[in-house]
Amino acid sequence: MTITQLFNVANLFVLPFWTLMILLPNWQVTRRIMESYLPFVVLAGAYLYLFVSSITPENAQALSNPQLADIARFFTDETAAATGWIHFLVMDLFVGRWIYWEGQKTGIWTFHSLGMCLFAGPLGLLSHIVTYWITKRFFPRSEAEATLIVEKAASSTRT
Repeated sequence: MTITQLFNVANLFVLPFWTLMILLPNWQVTRRIMESYLPFVVLAGAYLYLFVSSITPENAQALSNPQLADIARFFTDETAAATGWIHFLVMDLFVGRWIYWEGQKTGIWTFHSLGMCLFAGPLGLLSHIVTYWITKRFFPRSEAEATLIVEKAASSTRT
């Protein structure tokens, strides 16, 4: 498999997980799939392969004491750029999964934060944090009520 093919496969690989979390968050299948760490193992394996492939003695030396110019030079290589991109895919999906589970646990709306996380991970995280603060500040619920909402959603997806 070429670097371009691996890059393309990795991009497509994450889309079903994002689709489930964003469009079908309360579906029991989504919950079951998002409980697994397997997607991260697969992506981390691709990352490891590319990382090892992209490290040369010169790159290792430059990255051991990183300077912006060295990092920019490192990412001009196609393999290094694919490695960095898969790094983003893994970490954004991991953060998205965390946002998803926080929404399931607390009943806080996550659609917008997950969408932002898909395209710009840190902005999705920031969106979720702000949504959480606003919800807790202006729409406080008791823990019992939040638990009831989550349980009701879980039971409705079983039927």
